Amino acid sequence: QVQLVESGGGLVQAGGSLRLSCAASGSFLSINAMGWYRQAPGKQRELVAGFTSGGSTNYADSVKGRFTISRDNAKRTVYLQMNSLKSEDTAVYYCNAAIVRLSGVTYAYWGQGAQVTVSS
Repeated sequence: QVQLVESGGGLVQAGGSLRLSCAASGSFLSINAMGWYRQAPGKQRELVAGFTSGGSTNYADSVKGRFTISRDNAKRTVYLQMNSLKSEDTAVYYCNAAIVRLSGVTYAYWGQGAQVTVSS
């Protein structure tokens, strides 16, 4: 069974830092794309940062220069380093991946979500 397991998150003061991790487990052929989304109360889920299938990265304008996405292919893990956190970064952060299963079909998977709360 393919799963995305997130870790990290928590409560931090404004200006502080946190790191999120997301590891893909189970048997599959490859990961086409992987990234992070977030959803604040009363708002739609939005892309924060991600790797495309071509390996390039993209970031939401609101986090450029503060957040950095990275990955360890051997560990099948993607990270989100969040610096200079602001109260408006408070949200539940979700890992997302397009994973090619053993059948050759690509499915989208979501992590369980990690709460990030930034106090001002």
